[in-house]
Amino acid sequence: MKKPELLVTPITVEDIIPLIESGADAFVVGEQKFGLRLAGEFKRDDLKKAVELAHSRDKKVYVAVNGIFHNEKIDDLYDYIAFLRDVNVDSIIFGDPAVLMVAREVAPDMKLHWNTETTGTNWYTCNYWGRKGAKRAVLARELSMDAIVEMKENAEVEIEIQVHGMTTMFQSKRTLLGHYFQHQGKDEEMADKQKDRDYFLHDKERENKYPIFEDENGTHIMSPNDICIVDELQDLLDAGIDSFKIDGILKDSVYIQKVTSIYHRAISMYLNNPDQYDDEKDNLLAEIEQIQPENRPLDTGFFFKETVY
Repeated sequence: MKKPELLVTPITVEDIIPLIESGADAFVVGEQKFGLRLAGEFKRDDLKKAVELAHSRDKKVYVAVNGIFHNEKIDDLYDYIAFLRDVNVDSIIFGDPAVLMVAREVAPDMKLHWNTETTGTNWYTCNYWGRKGAKRAVLARELSMDAIVEMKENAEVEIEIQVHGMTTMFQSKRTLLGHYFQHQGKDEEMADKQKDRDYFLHDKERENKYPIFEDENGTHIMSPNDICIVDELQDLLDAGIDSFKIDGILKDSVYIQKVTSIYHRAISMYLNNPDQYDDEKDNLLAEIEQIQPENRPLDTGFFFKETVY
């Protein structure tokens, strides 16, 4: 049974080494001009440093270039992908076919990971993008465990899934928060808090709080709960899923490091001694519950169809 990659989203370049020591095998970084919903902003100097640090420990760096691109950004895309090629990143994460086409011109040897977040729902689509040049498909968060296992059995590409963290519920290219504050005559307040991610949509009927934030890519509304399946990894490990992602968006560095360490222990435990994992998995879940923010309940997402957002 192979060990899956443990993929983590650092907040700053200073997180790279601590996360490696916590068990991370690879990282997703980028800047919001090109990538969506990143845990932290990695400008070019930071990105280059992150690659150097990760490669010094034989770890990998994947760069999110999964934005929704309009014509005016295509020239910038050529320059950015050339930069990623020159600093030797391990892969580019894309959703827009424009990224694939530019990469073929600028960096034909670059590995590509296809990720649209919502449309990786069958293995035919995964294989379609594989035949176009993608080496990996990132599956939608709305799939059941059985569907994921079936897709892995039939996929011609690597399969990545999210095992921990919040998920996207809605994105609009419009600046909905800015328009809301403008309507209330609070333009100055919004300008001062443009980078503040402490806003919520409050659903009083269900007592849910949905994080909402605005950036260069528009407005993003996130799930009220965090996925956590540290105690339900056995089927995914048996199926040979290639990469487990921990998404640290809207979390702090200490939290991401602790969660990474716990998942690393869980994976190693199952691979070395499945019976021990079965005995200890409830304790592993309890460790995460102890550090979980009070307003972020844990659930298993759509893996067992327990939650419908």
